[in-house]
Amino acid sequence: MKYLFLGILFLWLPAQLPATAQAAKPGRSGAVSPHSPARKGPDTAPYLAPTTAPVPNWLPDQTRPQQPSATILHNLVDTKLDLRPDWSRQWLQGTATLTLRPHFYPQYQLVLDAKGFDIKGIELVSAGRKGRDLKYTYDKKKLTITLDRTYQRTEQYQVRIQYVAKPNELPKGGGSEAIIDDKGLYFINPLGTEKGKPRQLWTQGETEGSSCWFPTIDRPNQRMTQEISLTVETDQKTLSNGLLVSSRRNADGTRTDTWKLSQPHAPYLAMLAVGDFTVVSDSWRGKAVDYYVDPAYRNTAKQVFGNTPEMLEFFSKKLGVDYPWEKYAQVAVHDFVSGAMENTTASTFGQQLVQFTPRELADVPYDGSESVIAHELFHQWFGDYVTNESWGNLPLNEAFADYGELLWAEHKYGPDAAALVQRNKLRLYLEEAQVKREPLIRTSYNNHEDLFDRHSYDKGGRVLHMLRNLIGDDAFFASLTRYLNQNKLSAVELPKLRTAFEETTGEDLTWFFDQWFLQRGHPELRVTHSYENSAVVLRVRQVQDTIYQPVFRLPVTVAVWSGNQSTEHRLVITKADQTFRLPALQRPSLVKFDNEGTLLADIDQTQSPEELQFQLSHARGYLQKVEAIEGLKSKSGDLLVSSAFRNVLTDPFWATRVAALEGLRRYRGAEGSVVRKDLQQVALNEKHGTVRATAINVLSSFANESFASVYESALIDSSYLVSAAAVDALAKSPAPTTRAQVAKLQKTRNPALLKSLSGFYGLNGTLDDYDWFLQRSQDAQPEVLYVLLENFGRLMNRIPPVEREKGLQRLENLARSHPQLYVRLGAYKGLNELTGSMPTLKTTLQDIRNKEKDSNLKAMYSLVQ
Repeated sequence: MKYLFLGILFLWLPAQLPATAQAAKPGRSGAVSPHSPARKGPDTAPYLAPTTAPVPNWLPDQTRPQQPSATILHNLVDTKLDLRPDWSRQWLQGTATLTLRPHFYPQYQLVLDAKGFDIKGIELVSAGRKGRDLKYTYDKKKLTITLDRTYQRTEQYQVRIQYVAKPNELPKGGGSEAIIDDKGLYFINPLGTEKGKPRQLWTQGETEGSSCWFPTIDRPNQRMTQEISLTVETDQKTLSNGLLVSSRRNADGTRTDTWKLSQPHAPYLAMLAVGDFTVVSDSWRGKAVDYYVDPAYRNTAKQVFGNTPEMLEFFSKKLGVDYPWEKYAQVAVHDFVSGAMENTTASTFGQQLVQFTPRELADVPYDGSESVIAHELFHQWFGDYVTNESWGNLPLNEAFADYGELLWAEHKYGPDAAALVQRNKLRLYLEEAQVKREPLIRTSYNNHEDLFDRHSYDKGGRVLHMLRNLIGDDAFFASLTRYLNQNKLSAVELPKLRTAFEETTGEDLTWFFDQWFLQRGHPELRVTHSYENSAVVLRVRQVQDTIYQPVFRLPVTVAVWSGNQSTEHRLVITKADQTFRLPALQRPSLVKFDNEGTLLADIDQTQSPEELQFQLSHARGYLQKVEAIEGLKSKSGDLLVSSAFRNVLTDPFWATRVAALEGLRRYRGAEGSVVRKDLQQVALNEKHGTVRATAINVLSSFANESFASVYESALIDSSYLVSAAAVDALAKSPAPTTRAQVAKLQKTRNPALLKSLSGFYGLNGTLDDYDWFLQRSQDAQPEVLYVLLENFGRLMNRIPPVEREKGLQRLENLARSHPQLYVRLGAYKGLNELTGSMPTLKTTLQDIRNKEKDSNLKAMYSLVQ
């Protein structure tokens, strides 16, 4: 499901980097250590695996309950809904006609998930006869219906339920890192009173939100065909799963649209959206491909979504299974509670991910909205066509969708782009692994919402990448073809995937699936090498905790370079401490462990500066270059190293150029004037906006030096990222004319620029800027508010206390009640900024902490100083 929210996981990234540069910043995996030279002799000190160890902080609660797949008593065969929104009361009036049959055992009772409804009546539907009322009990969560008799597994029956869904009356506090709310049905600006925001109605079904707007068996191992009729105002557009099979005008001035999905899918994938959308039409192989956006974005919709037909063609051919559904639509909605959601035939996106002005489009990298689009589309095969049987098997959905992002980047933009995706996602998993390590397939957990994490997404995708590298491309994609064909339109568990790979390859892959899907953690490798007796002596130690994690079996490629020639060795690591002898006629110029960068591991390889420089000059692609740059950063003052970094500023791949710029941050070597000149040239003339922005950011790291002319020129750059970087730089040392120039940007709606403006005024603002903060704290996007609200607190420290009342009240209200937790955190941090001058606020902050229900947010509060 959904594309994971970037918000919380990026909150603690260094504020000085542009967002895309932050994403490119490498983690430890594959990193090299320049701190110790290559050993002259073999590394022979014995390694003793620990036999006892303290319980690590990442070990999950061992008392969590087992969570088996849901028992299937009834098969949900078909769902027909007749729905009419009540905008003034934010209700949904509905009639649901459900077709069911007992799964195996005879049944006389039906239990449905139905959250927060008013039930008006339930009847058994009989062909050609008047419906028969049925008895039921209802506790606002489960609807228990007594059938008219016992039904056998060969008998279908229909029940009709008249109800009113009242999503706003549901208890609050649900949701997860990926989905911040779980009330299923959302009215946006229902009375039209919010200026600048359209009236919309949309749904979010995963994980159990569908039962907040229609009665169903809300489990992923159910499958149903579906027909939804929506009665709306005539000027509103509708969207649902499947095809629009009829649209009729009614005598009361409304219109009823009927959408029908003819192939079965899981209930959580049902969706609807209603609003004032512009529909931009496209097609693929004669199937409709439509983009639903706000009217203001009709002219940029194809620029954002326009690669969808090519994605459909690429994925269909790569998987050997054509896109299996009747149409594909994508809709952008306001205030979405997730990043995006892969509803069958109709994916939903938060508007901030896909709606951009023409100027903003220049700043949207392929690993931004395009990767989200690829992710949700890949779900149409992995998640919709073949579905995880239980939420514990979530990686069978999410790991594949995550890997779909890499496949698209590789196809469309090349191996360097795929390597960037690989590195970023591995870093995200390793960050989460510092506090949490779980098996990919989880049979015990407290809440299925907990499963939507960097394990199910980023780790799962990296495991698939290793599997592809292990068996080869032909076998990997042939196995996926077999898996999809054998399990189409059904729900599966992990053994089905393993069986497909084993039947294709003829290999027993139990070891791989057990190790990577069923056991927690990852290898932590310490790699050293020496040269003796015409051989490279390579020592690999697995130093991870092996009480709670396994000693891993790791097929790996090691490249040994002699001069300009490399020899690749395929090794298999099976022990906690293992030494290999690799023949070499002369001392190698470079020994590169995990040459292809495929291992899901935290790798610390000891390499000398000379080896790293050789690696940088002979690197095969982005991963090896950026690893060398990271390892050489501490040596950037050396003439050879800084010259190498400057040469990389012309590398064909933009993210490599960003890494080289970061390597020159705060440069103190002999080439100071040359380096600064090069940085200024990049800031002014580089084609890629992220690279220009990074150059400005790096220039600003040189203390007591002024590059005001570069920054002022950048304020009017065509890229918002560059303008934002210039504002950040000027905030540190504003010139006399800076304030007037920055003021010209105040009306912007661009998130990056708004964050930077708030930072500028947080450091340099006066009472004159107070009203700007008050206004922006009302209308800025949630991802902006996290930064803006903390800066609001900083500004208020410099204005008279008598003027602060509105601002304090705004921050407190947002800290207590905003639906998105990272906005609450930003407001909390804003209040915390004021405790030095207003000690009484400490009591308010304590009360906010005590009343906060989200445990993750409470933990974050403890980090706020």
